[in-house]
Parts: sequence; structure tokens; C-alpha cells
Amino acid sequence: MHTRSTQASPLLVHLRLRGAVLEHAHWNTACCLSVQRTPGAVRGVRGPGQGQRDHHHSSFLLQGFSSMLLPVRVPKAWWGLKPLVSVPLGTLQGKVPTLRSRPLSGQGPAGTGGQDPAPSFRLRTRLLITALFGAGLGGAWLAARSEKERWRQEQRTKALRQAAVGQGDFSLLDHRGQARHKADFRGQWVLLYFGFTHCPDICPDELEKLVQVVRQLEAQPGLPTVQPVFVTVDPERDDVAAMARYVQDFHPRLLGLTGSSEQVAQASRSYRVYYSAGPKDDDQDYIVDHSIAIYLLNPDGLFTDYYGRSKSAEQIADSVRHHMAAFSSVLG
Repeated sequence: MHTRSTQASPLLVHLRLRGAVLEHAHWNTACCLSVQRTPGAVRGVRGPGQGQRDHHHSSFLLQGFSSMLLPVRVPKAWWGLKPLVSVPLGTLQGKVPTLRSRPLSGQGPAGTGGQDPAPSFRLRTRLLITALFGAGLGGAWLAARSEKERWRQEQRTKALRQAAVGQGDFSLLDHRGQARHKADFRGQWVLLYFGFTHCPDICPDELEKLVQVVRQLEAQPGLPTVQPVFVTVDPERDDVAAMARYVQDFHPRLLGLTGSSEQVAQASRSYRVYYSAGPKDDDQDYIVDHSIAIYLLNPDGLFTDYYGRSKSAEQIADSVRHHMAAFSSVLG
């Protein structure tokens, strides 16, 4: 049973939502409202006929028309509010207020786990485009660098050939006593060095570097064999026997060449090698001043490049590999 109110008095309702206070005065239309704490919302239900306070549901009974019901929808964040909520309707002119909740910080669209996937997708797309663009620039730079290096090498080779270095033939004896001519090395890559066996330090160092280059190239499968050759500029002391004793300390394939003073002079002039014997001391010992360079001959027997003391074995080996890769015989 519902009873009619015998005295109409204003009701002041305070809703504490984020510190705000909603005040509504004068309820001229009575209704029965029961507010319950339920998971998900606060629901209005029709109350019992007698005015009782339930300790479990905390209901509030107002006198009025039993047919009127005011639904109030409250977010989960309001579950901790007081359970008694009443809203006066007289001043709303028949309109029911709607309480809307704002998402808490960190909440996102439903089904996304509170995060918008769009920014992450855009970031990945930008990173991918940047990586592709960088790879394209890097590839273009490497291609341009390789082309420039090839062009410079071709220009260097042309300039060296115009210098007429290594042109002409020579006739010498190897450390076994066999006659050797330039044509004997046709079809082979040759690393050639001019020095003398009594050289205290420079010649042994340069020959050791030459041998290191040969070993590095031998260790790489598929490369042609490189023939190391040592030509003396001191024929007075470096005969066949002296050359044989000297070359065996470096590499088993190192070939020592000697000859008469005229034959050595002719071979040295062909490769633009300068040498001059110094004064003799009391023991008839002397030093020979000479040019220091390692010469590279291609399989056509033509002078291709040279390397001074500043070049390391690794640098020389790399240069030889490039020349081998770019080689094309001009003799057919």
C-alpha cells in the first residue's frame, strides 16, 4: 500500500559528484524511489507499502503516487556514494535529468584495452618509410662510390701505361741458374721488387710485406696465382748462389733474378728504378741506394700498379684483388 503525504515540504538533495553539489528544491510530485547498490548501476524500483529502513539496501520511502518511477543511471565510480539519492522533479518541467559519466584517465574505446592503436600504427609506418628511404640512400651512395673508385682506377692505369713503365724485355738468370725473360711470366700476375741481399732493413721488410700479400691471396680460393719476384740491383755481390741463399728465407715460390751489370741496368731502366752504390768501407762493404716500390704486372706482362712503403700488406692485397676483378686482356 502507498499512502499520500499529508504535508508537502521541500526536500533538499545533495549529490556529491567530484565535489559538485546539485540542489533541487520543491518536489511537487511525490514518488517512491528505492536506491540500491548493485554492480553496474543504481536502479529505481517500486518500494513496499510500509515505511521501513533496510540496513542492507538503505532505501528511502517517500509518500506519493505509486505509479511513478524515476530511473537513475550511475557509473561504477559512484558506487561509493551514499545510497540515498532523491531528485526533485518539480523544477525540471517533466524532464528527467540524464547523468553522464566521463571516462577515467587511461580508458579508451571498448575492446581496445584502454589504448588507441592508431598512433602506434602510424609510428610503425613512419619508421618503416624512414628505414626504406635510408636504405635507398645508402645503396645509391655505395653504388656511386664504387663507380667513382672504378673510374679513378681506370684513369690511374691509363696514366701508368702512358708512363711506359715496364715496357720492353729483359734477360736475367734466376737463383737456379736458368735464363729468364719477361715473356716467361706471360699469363701470370707478378709482384716485383728491386733490392739487394746486403740491405740491412728496408729490403727484408719490403720482401716480407710482399710475401704476406702473396699468402693472403693464396688463402682466398678462386684467385689466380701470384708470382713473387726479387731482382737485385747489386750484381757485383748478388750472384746466383747468393740469391739462392737469400730467397729461401721468405717464400718457397719467391724467384730471385740476377745477371751482369748491363743486364741489371737494362731491367732497372725498364721499370724506372733508380739505384746507386755508395762508397766502400775498410771491409769493402757498401750500401746501395735505390728506389723502393713493389710493382704489379698483369697476365699480359704490362705494368699495372705500384706500391710504396706506406702501403700495408692488406691494402696491397685489396688493390691486387680489384685489378684481378677488372682485368681484361688486350692481347686476345
